[in-house]
Amino acid sequence: MTITQEKKVELAHRRQGGIDVALLWQPDDNTVSVAVEDERTGDAFEVEVPREKAMEAFEHPYAFAREAA
Repeated sequence: MTITQEKKVELAHRRQGGIDVALLWQPDDNTVSVAVEDERTGDAFEVEVPREKAMEAFEHPYAFAREAA
């Protein structure tokens, strides 16, 4: 993935159809985010998500990206 992940801990990762999804934890402030990279288009984003919805966001990152926009 090309998204900078400084000081972040990868909790989970999956790859399917050229799309990488990573669930990340920032220990400094105890936040969780989901990072997505589409290798076919070059598009990438990272969105902070509520900790209690971390796995839901990992499974459905585009839904959470729309909510954050």
